[in-house]
Amino acid sequence: MAVYEYRCDQDGSFDVTLPLGTAPPAILCEACGIQARRIFSAPMLRSPHRELISAIDHSKKSAHEPEVVTSVPSAGNRKAPRMATMTPKLARLPRP
Repeated sequence: MAVYEYRCDQDGSFDVTLPLGTAPPAILCEACGIQARRIFSAPMLRSPHRELISAIDHSKKSAHEPEVVTSVPSAGNRKAPRMATMTPKLARLPRP
């Protein structure tokens, strides 16, 4: 499924979800029922999420200004990962 954007001269823009490649050039407006034409916009730029924007900004910044680590992070109260119980056939294999 894909989201297509249409613009009604009277009511403005609205989105319609249709199967990929099946969007007609015009569709009836959901509010007033007159023909609305399909418009093309940049994908994901119309209503971006804050998390996405901050992730993109962080990746761009780290390309030119990588973060410098001054010390090794402490282990804290980390517990060793729990190993799954082994079948008797696998018990003789070396462990990591």
